[in-house]
Parts: sequence; structure tokens; C-alpha cells
Amino acid sequence: MARAFKDLHVAVLMGGLSAEREVSLSSGEQCAQALERQGVRVSRVDAGRDLANVLSGLIRPDVVLNCLHGAWGEDGCVQGVLETLRIPYTHSGVLASALAMDKEKSKAVLRMAGVKVPGGGLFDRHEVASRHVIDPPYVVKPNAEGSSVGVFLVREGANRPVAEVGEPGWAYGDQVVVEPYIPGKELCVAVLGEASGPRALTVTDITPAKGFYDYEAKYAPGGSVHVLPAVLPPHVFEAALRQAELAHAAMGCRGVSRSDFRYDDVKDDLVLLEVNTQPGMTPTSLAPEQAAYAGMSYDDLVRWMVEDASCPR
Repeated sequence: MARAFKDLHVAVLMGGLSAEREVSLSSGEQCAQALERQGVRVSRVDAGRDLANVLSGLIRPDVVLNCLHGAWGEDGCVQGVLETLRIPYTHSGVLASALAMDKEKSKAVLRMAGVKVPGGGLFDRHEVASRHVIDPPYVVKPNAEGSSVGVFLVREGANRPVAEVGEPGWAYGDQVVVEPYIPGKELCVAVLGEASGPRALTVTDITPAKGFYDYEAKYAPGGSVHVLPAVLPPHVFEAALRQAELAHAAMGCRGVSRSDFRYDDVKDDLVLLEVNTQPGMTPTSLAPEQAAYAGMSYDDLVRWMVEDASCPR
């Protein structure tokens, strides 16, 4: 680092324009407080379309801690703005961010790297609303959103498809991903992109309070129960760690990422659902919880993210 950590001026980007705005505000505020506890000068930025002017004219930070979630803040757009301004920033770059946000394209890359991903594919939302495009049970989700926004589970024996995706108010694109539902355990692995290579922290087993790991289960207090380390057969635990590291590298991620898996414990089948390049940093978030298990406090993790972004590449 060119400057000592406590001498840095860090702009924390939060809020933004996506459906995950409220979660981003929570993540950003928690990170800002962590930096202030460590004596760092912090500027909180509710990121809007004037972001370039705000950063280059009023604030002029040494580094940006990007706590935006979802479209625009996590899909390569804001990363492109920061590249243009030549401001170092946390998490993945333009290409990895855009790739991870596109579920179908990221699955193609992961499949080629040897990571097992779900089947299914992209379908027109009106077709998905009118008929079962694959046999139930299956999952319908936007191709370019995160954190279980707009996700539907169609259970086995269901008579009707997901009518909601065909409604005029649907705001998540004209094509949706439809994948076979994988029963079993919901698992996640956080990865730190260290200089020596990606390092997976541990495996968390997530049990939603209401039976399906949707947006509320992820972020509402008491929405899910986290067991870490997950109680799994040793070969599955190890496979989840290695697959998460492989995914981080194959996608070109940097900083912190989180890989989400389903494990069918009847068929002994581990499948990676997606890679999240901007994991949440709220009080209920999985990445800081795993970091704490590995001996890294919340403040330590935030410092690591800023220092990692500040290092010459």
C-alpha cells in the first residue's frame, strides 16, 4: 500500500438503484462504522447516477468500498465508472462482475472449468407464465438479479406455472432462468482472493425458517438458521471448499466472493448455483459470519477488503 491504512480516505458506496437497496444501505453502514472504529476517514455515498461527479468533484477518495448489491452496482456498471475515474475499489472488476450477474453465461464458464452447475436454461417469461417449460419441481429466477429477488419455486405436482413472471409489472427482464429444483441442503462458501490464491473459509448449512431460502430468509432476523461448519460427509465438505475456490478463479473474481450450493444428500450430488461477487455485510450475512469463524473479526474483514483493493495490481 502506498499509504498507511489509517491515512486513507474511503468512500463507502451504498443504497443504489436496485431492488436490493435496503440491504445495501445496511451493509454500507455496518462497513462505514467498522472503518471509523479503526480511525479511518469515511465518506458515505448513497450512489446515484451522478456518482462520477460526486466522487471526482466533492469527495475524491483514495479507495472505494463498494457495498452496492444487485443491478448497476454489482454487474460491472459502477465498476466501469470507478475504472474510468482510476479509483481503486473493493471486490471484483468489470468483467467478473458482469459475468457473475448473468446466470446463464456464468454457468457456461463454470461448467467449462469443471464445476457442476444446474441444468435448465433461459426462456421467454411469457412462455414460462403460460406453461411448464420443464417438469416440476423447478425454480424460476431472473437472469440478472441477486439475493433471491424474483425467485419462485414450482413444486412437484403443481397445476399452474408462475403467472407472476408474465405480468406487466415484472421488472427483471424478458428472459428468465428455469432450473430443475435440487432437493437437500442449502450451502454456502465465502472465498478470500488472497495473493497466494483463493482461500475458502468454511461451509455453512442454511435452514430457512419457512422452507425456502428466499429474500426474506436471507436478510430478515430469524429468517434462517446458519450451522457452521456444516455437518457434512468429509468428501462433500472438502468438495464445496475446492469448488468455491475454483469458481472464484474461473470467474476472475477478486476480493471476497460467495458461492451458493445445493447438496442432494440422497443422491450425494453437490451443485453450485451461483457466485456472488458482492456478498452482503449485514448483521445476518454469511461472509462475515464465516470470517469470524476463521478468526477474522468484522472489522478485520472490512480492513482486509480495503487493503486488498488498495494494493497495486
